[in-house]
Amino acid sequence: MRAAPPLPAAGEGAGGARRAKHYNVVDGGGKAVAKILVVEDDRLLSRLVRDYLASEHHNVEVADTGSTGMEMLECFRYDAIILDWELPGMTGIEILKRFRAKGGKTPVLMLTQRGSINEKETGFDSGTDDYLTKPFEMRELSARVRALLRRPAVFTGRVLAVRDIALDPGSHKVTRNGQEVDLLPKEFALLEFLLRHPGEVFSAEALLDRVWSSESESTEEAVSTCVRRLRKKVDDEGKPSLIQTVHGVGYRLAAD
Repeated sequence: MRAAPPLPAAGEGAGGARRAKHYNVVDGGGKAVAKILVVEDDRLLSRLVRDYLASEHHNVEVADTGSTGMEMLECFRYDAIILDWELPGMTGIEILKRFRAKGGKTPVLMLTQRGSINEKETGFDSGTDDYLTKPFEMRELSARVRALLRRPAVFTGRVLAVRDIALDPGSHKVTRNGQEVDLLPKEFALLEFLLRHPGEVFSAEALLDRVWSSESESTEEAVSTCVRRLRKKVDDEGKPSLIQTVHGVGYRLAAD
């Protein structure tokens, strides 16, 4: 296998921001296993991470500032993100919150020297999927990346997201394109339930059982009314509804 190319010197790339050239290392079938973005300002560490993951046949791109990392996330799609907490230009937490608020679903592994429970909680509440404290062994990082790649795309830590909608159960907030959406309690509960079961079809009766209180005297009409209200708040005009009607069966959340 060819050795990984060196990182470009500072100043390369559009606007003077250094951006690592991405390259494809292929497996026996001729395809890259996963496309991974590493956002880390320690150039030696980012080189080690990049080379190790490349040796496992991943396609790896590198950004060494927060602002460059955010730009790359807005322009390209990745299968996994390795994100440092403390970055110049924009912190990892700021990147994570903005990415999730815009509907980003890619699993994120946070790297940091911060090891307290409060700091880890901040990371998880901001939307990270896993957490690795520096210094660390490359084998452990690789194992955690493999675990993230096995997870369903909709899983994003405590933030649930699809299209431009992001729901944070912890803060009880929903955003659409980064703008907060005001939902009634039952609308929030229904959206959260559907986000946790993307692509699955539920009858109105099943939704009554799972989302409404067991003591509730609500009928299936209450479900259809709640769905109509929710669609008005989360759908984009002129585009297919996020909550699809399966005629004669029930409802499901669009999986993409």
